[in-house]
Amino acid sequence: MALSFRQLQAQLQPSWGRATGGHGPEVDVLVVPSLSMDQRQMGLVTGAHHYEERQLFSLIGLRHPGVRMVYASSKPLADLVVDAVLELLPGVPTSHARRRLHLVDTDDASCRPLTAKLLERPALLQRIAELLRPGRSFISCFVVSDLERQLSERLQVPLLGTDPALAHWGSKAGSRELFARCGVPHPPGSGLVHDLDALADATAELWEAHPHLGRCVVKLNEGFSGEGNAALPLEPLNLAELGPRERRRRLRSSLERLPMPTDTWLTQLAEQGALVEAWLDGGEAIRSPSVQGMIHPGGGGRPAEVEVLSSHEQVLGGGNGQTYLGCQFPATAAYRSELLRHGLAVGQALAAEGALERYAVDFIARRIGEHWDLQAIEVNLRQGGTTHPYMALQAITSGRMQAGDGLFRSPAGTPLYYRATDNLCDPRLRGLLPIDLIDIVAEAGLHYDPAQLRGSVFHLLGCLSEFGKLGMTCIGRSAEEADAVYAATEAQLLRAAAGRGRTAHDQRR
Repeated sequence: MALSFRQLQAQLQPSWGRATGGHGPEVDVLVVPSLSMDQRQMGLVTGAHHYEERQLFSLIGLRHPGVRMVYASSKPLADLVVDAVLELLPGVPTSHARRRLHLVDTDDASCRPLTAKLLERPALLQRIAELLRPGRSFISCFVVSDLERQLSERLQVPLLGTDPALAHWGSKAGSRELFARCGVPHPPGSGLVHDLDALADATAELWEAHPHLGRCVVKLNEGFSGEGNAALPLEPLNLAELGPRERRRRLRSSLERLPMPTDTWLTQLAEQGALVEAWLDGGEAIRSPSVQGMIHPGGGGRPAEVEVLSSHEQVLGGGNGQTYLGCQFPATAAYRSELLRHGLAVGQALAAEGALERYAVDFIARRIGEHWDLQAIEVNLRQGGTTHPYMALQAITSGRMQAGDGLFRSPAGTPLYYRATDNLCDPRLRGLLPIDLIDIVAEAGLHYDPAQLRGSVFHLLGCLSEFGKLGMTCIGRSAEEADAVYAATEAQLLRAAAGRGRTAHDQRR
């Protein structure tokens, strides 16, 4: 008799998600880097179909001789792209790791989620099942939706991730509930609404409670990476001069013209709902830190264990100023310990609800005089843009973050820092193949050097030729050195790419 998703998850062992240090478990991991999220919002991400490559850093698990992996993708992954990650593993010959890695693909480049493609191919699923040892296998995903639940039940393999039935706690409304429960400070805001009239009412009530509010932000309940958010200026509306009814009419008119990144947002408002929050202005400085954690399964009647993994300063941009572009590790020392404490509290609340694996909490930090004010704004129950840079750091250094000060140290005790991006975009990079990038990096000595504990590692190589887009993580022994490595790597890549373009042009002439 087939087991349900929850029955399968009861088979998960505490050690299975800890294949990053010491002696790893004897386990098989099926990695499914499917972006099973709102495809209308995914369409806003340049080269989104190549983002399946970001989870290649999970191959860090192959540093343990007892770990085997099956990595699924929509289209075949180039050997160079895979080997670029395997060659980062310290102490493990690439050939040894390769023998324990099986690459499978659906040969389907459509924009649909990878997991949906896998479910449509029973013969492929059978081949995958034959590669996984019964009783010592689990599935690792970027995000867990109903599609991933179906995959787990179809294969009868447990999935290390949060049950999609608990997805509410990763929504905007669920996040606010968690923050209130944990006593974590968060901005004033509304409950969930599903139409413009109700949204206008919620916005009016927020302003009436906080009449000095200069603007607010409207958030689709299931938006991600800031693509479901839009700011609404309130000062130009002169709301104080209006009565309650006219105030709501004016707000509704403004909401109709809201510059949301997705042009189908009104449809999504009806489907998933939205809320409105105070936009946090003021202070001498403002930043967007986040904290990441892991909820390990208990097993044997023991409760789940929450581990805080990392903290970051997020780099935001885009047309709305809220799109995730990259990050810096670690978060600012002035509020890092408070950030880690809040992250632990939220993780423990999530664990009590039954959540598993990775989670993250995003904040706004404002410096007011000598004090930093932290306000939580969102919980993510999935891997994210800060996951793979941290995986890369672990893979190439064998170090770990220290719980006391939140610094990551090499085995010799040297603190390490990095600056990372998924969005190094420039027309001069378009047309470069991954092998060209490797040549440029080798010639310029830009690659990470384990002797000096500095240098760059790269990802999203599949985006390079088509979109002129690249991801990289630039590591140093201080924040200043990491920034310098980033600046030097970016400048050298663009200079070399432009030079190669001129050479090609001269040869054609």
